[in-house]
Amino acid sequence: MPEVSVSASVPAPVDKVWAVISDFDRFGEWNTIHTAFPGGAPKALAVGDVFSEKMTLMGMPSEAAWTVTELEPGRSWKLSGKGPMGITLMQHYILAEDGGGTLVTVESEFKGAAVNMMAARVKDATTTALNESLRKLTALVG
Repeated sequence: MPEVSVSASVPAPVDKVWAVISDFDRFGEWNTIHTAFPGGAPKALAVGDVFSEKMTLMGMPSEAAWTVTELEPGRSWKLSGKGPMGITLMQHYILAEDGGGTLVTVESEFKGAAVNMMAARVKDATTTALNESLRKLTALVG
């Protein structure tokens, strides 16, 4: 079960970072794993919201069915999801004040037999993709 946690200090206030990461219309501007929302982007972020997302990781396209399970506006939101081949997913975005900027942490978890066979590769690819996403986010709002 690969678990990944990456963080970056973004030189922008929490509210500015939150405005970007919680705006699904802007997801593709910084999230390197994201490809599309097949049913359209969610309009707002609320606990219980469900949506589908197409993603690419390790060159392989896939689709996840997500549910927003936790939300602390301006601070964090958490998704639980189901992917192909019985894979379960978790994605958690956490913002914390960091001097005049924001510490952004993204935690991901993948569970399932299909993932366990390639756990190290999935963990490395996810770490690389999330770090690149945080670099893009920093360039976008910093």
